[in-house]
This record gives sequence, C-alpha cells and structure tokens, in this order.
Amino acid sequence: MTSYAIPEPDRLRAAVGDYARSFRSTALEMDRPESDPKTLNPVVSDAYNQLFLSLPPEYNQDPLMVDGNPSYLYSCVERAVVYEELAWGDAALLISAPGPSLSGVVTEQLADPVQLERYYTRLAKGPTWTFFAVTEPQAGSDATNMSNAVVEVDGGKVMRGRKKYVGNAARADLGVAFARVKPGPLGIVAVAVDPSRPGYHATPIATLGMRAFGLTEIHFDDMPVEEDDILGKHLSPTRRGMAGAMRTFCLARPIVAAMALGVAKATLDYAEEHRRELRGEERTALEKLRQRHLGARHLTLTAAARADNDPSDGTMSSAAKFKAAELVLECAEFALRLFGPGARFEHPLLDKLHRDARAFEFMEGAGNMQRLNLAQGYMKRRILND
Repeated sequence: MTSYAIPEPDRLRAAVGDYARSFRSTALEMDRPESDPKTLNPVVSDAYNQLFLSLPPEYNQDPLMVDGNPSYLYSCVERAVVYEELAWGDAALLISAPGPSLSGVVTEQLADPVQLERYYTRLAKGPTWTFFAVTEPQAGSDATNMSNAVVEVDGGKVMRGRKKYVGNAARADLGVAFARVKPGPLGIVAVAVDPSRPGYHATPIATLGMRAFGLTEIHFDDMPVEEDDILGKHLSPTRRGMAGAMRTFCLARPIVAAMALGVAKATLDYAEEHRRELRGEERTALEKLRQRHLGARHLTLTAAARADNDPSDGTMSSAAKFKAAELVLECAEFALRLFGPGARFEHPLLDKLHRDARAFEFMEGAGNMQRLNLAQGYMKRRILND
C-alpha cells in the first residue's frame, strides 16, 4: 500500500463534518424510492475526489485536505473514520455514492499492473459508480454452489448466470462479478464487468431501508468476456478467485462497522435533541449506549488497522462488524421507544434511521458468519492478546 501520513482520527472526522451535514439535509428526500443520488445531493459529484475516489495518491490530484495535508482515504483506517461521520449524515446516500467501493478492493487484491492501471485511470476521470457481485439467488455467497459461469462459445467467452442483492448495479459504470470457470472451489474467478456490453441486465429490488443503495439483481445473458477481464491470471489458483473475495471482506467489514456506528450515533443524538427531558433511567441507558459506542469505535479502528496490515486475517474485522451491527439496532430501537407508539409517524428521520439500521446485519456477512469467523480465529490463537 502506498504510504503517506494519516491524520489523527479527530482531525479527520472534523474535516468531513460539513459534508456529513449536507448528507443529512437530503436524507429524507433520498429515502424516496425514485430519488437518484447522481442528481439529488451535489456533494456526491462535487466532492468525488475528496470523499469517494480512495485511490493511490498518484491518481488523485485533488484529495481531502486536513490541516493543510492531503488525506487520500486509501487506507481502511481513514475510511473507517470518515465513513462513520458521513453515515451519521445518511448511510444510504454514502453507500449509493460513486467510487471504487468493494470493486476497488478486490481489483487491488487480484489485478495485474495493466488491469490496475486501466481501472485506476477510469475511476480518476470523474464520478464513476461501481458494483461488487458475489451473492446468487440460490447459493448466497457459497463458492461451492456458485453457478454464474464464464463459458467458451464460438468466437470467445461469455458470462451466463445471475447475481442478487448487488448494490448500485443498475446505475454502475463498471463492476466486478465472481464466476465459475471450472468445477471446485479453485475454479472461481473475479471478472471485470462493463455494464454497457450486450447481455448485461440489472433489475432494481425494492427495499424498506437503504432505499438509495439501489439493491439489484443482475442477469448475465451471454455477456461477452474478454481475456483481459479475468482478474488474477498471474496468481496461483489458491490466491485468486474467492481468496481475493475473503481479503476484500476483511478490509470491508471495519468500514461497514464504522457506518453502523455512524447511524447508531445519529439515533442517540436525535433522541437527546428531541427528548430533552429524559427520566433518570432513560438518561442512564442513553449514556451506557454512548459508552458502548465509544468502545465499539475503538474496536473498529483496531480492526481497520489490522486489516491494513494483514488483510488475510479477518478475525478482528468480524468482531467489529458483529458488535457494530448489534449495537446500531439496539440504539435505534431505544431511541424509538423514547417517543412512544407514534414515533415512526411523528419522527420520520428516526423511522428512516431505524429501517437503515437493520441493513447492517446483512452487509458483508450476517452475524452467524461473523461468529464462525471469531470462533475460527480463537481456535487459531489470533485473538488471545487483543
């Protein structure tokens, strides 16, 4: 990873405060199913380089400046700090924004230098929406049952199959999809996808929360695949395909945890602002949740630092994601209870925050998967000293 000085978390958090407040200003409008993040909030395009580009410094000539120094948001730690603050404003707008997102992480893990140059150059030209597609309708993210495939036909290769629950795929300019090229777990590859090619069909899925995300089902109907679209051909079979996906999840889970903590803080701040007269037990409960939030933040930043250092060990990443997903829902439900039975109707922002809070359980692996990762980490003695 390219090295440069990473700002102190508090200074980095303060540097994006105005952006977070801009996110909040359009949160309810963004919750309408027909709203488009490409046009609704100007920050999405105007601050693309500062907030979403997340590429090596040589590809970003206009980074976020913190106390006169550049911050490229290229590390997991930086993104965890910034994305928590932005998610306080509106997590749904944040995850629907342009940028490399998980497609960038997996491309960095697997692509050869030529593929990286092509990818980085495309992203650096301006706001670019991307997607990352693993999950399938019948198999989830289970590689052993993956059926989406790249097959040989007269004249070349094509992709056939489906992916489901993919964010931003209907508005994407490029993406990465996992596909099978031969039987067995080592027969899975990551493929760079150009949605403008024939045979690519993306259908939006209606959701109750995170509506701006544009959750999508993709049909690949003999979409042409070039040889250079297959990532990781220069790597051994054990290091490409799903191995790259696992490293991507390790780097992504602290970011998901950070966004969940942003929403958790938003619900507690809302409750404190709009229920100024709290009874003693309510005040005590709120303060306990704030203390747990600070603890979960420390865990998340620790996990992010470890992921930057070693993306092959996802133990701490799973711990952070599990605890944050658990805490955000508890905070949202606590805040709703403070306002009584009519809270959802009388406080639409709080209603949205609660609906959005439920999404974090399912992002980058549900809680039972994180528990399994933690158990495996414990058995391998990865967490005894943490």
